[in-house]
Amino acid sequence: MKRRYVTVDVFTDKQFGGNPLAVVLDAEGLSGAQMQSIATEFNYAETTFVLPPRDPAHTAQVRIFTARVEIPFAGHPNVGTAVVLARELETAGGSPVDRFVFEEGAGPVSVRLIRSAGGVVAAELTAPKPLSIGATASVQDAAASLSLSSADICTAAHSPQVLSVGLPFLVIEVVSRDALRRARPNVLVHERILPSMGTDAVFAYVHGARSGDLHARVFAPLDGSLEDPATGSANAAAIAQLTQLRADADCELAWRIEQGVDMGRPSLLIGRTEKRGGLVTAVRIAGNVMPVMQGVLQLV
Repeated sequence: MKRRYVTVDVFTDKQFGGNPLAVVLDAEGLSGAQMQSIATEFNYAETTFVLPPRDPAHTAQVRIFTARVEIPFAGHPNVGTAVVLARELETAGGSPVDRFVFEEGAGPVSVRLIRSAGGVVAAELTAPKPLSIGATASVQDAAASLSLSSADICTAAHSPQVLSVGLPFLVIEVVSRDALRRARPNVLVHERILPSMGTDAVFAYVHGARSGDLHARVFAPLDGSLEDPATGSANAAAIAQLTQLRADADCELAWRIEQGVDMGRPSLLIGRTEKRGGLVTAVRIAGNVMPVMQGVLQLV
């Protein structure tokens, strides 16, 4: 049994930056257990498997696996898979399209394709779920989860809390870029506090010098990823919350998020949020995608 795959780096315009992703094409006929084994073999933050859609109006069913579990939604897998499929389609002589809709555990995910010099180079996803706010962590626990002191945690805008637009993260604002640079995951604290909060990952961020600029890091050792270079789903949740907290009843905001810098895989995520009548109505995350490898899985 042979299955083609393509790997890409997502949220970067340079190879070996951003977040690596493996996309397994023509995954029909693979069992969930086989998909998990393949994802574990790649050992990337996520691997996607492309299957025929259940609804013919949609582009594909996309299943997303970490090295440990299947998840209902994630950011860089959607952006990367969309660009891979668009390039495959156009290489085969298909007509260019502007948008895909993927069927995922969190629901349909719309992804807009972005072209430059005639080719697809990037994509922008729309989060499939409205912002939801879950459990709150104490400042002490939040600090301990990042191996920081309580003085390094900022609560002026919001407490450390679980946020989600399709996948939950404990979102923590820190007081400075230096504090973010010093952050390290404390696995024992993650094991103690995160499962009961309904998440397995911590998203830490600080505001940049310009309005709309963020610097971020994501730690998920409980999911086999000590640090994630670029996390679209976490950033989408964070900018949704920051938009919701603004006094404006109606606004459209642009965001520029740097992640992965402190681990040597610099990533750039471009966000857009819309707020109408006091509620966030749309959250979008975009980024570039660079091809890296392609090959064939030989399954016995």
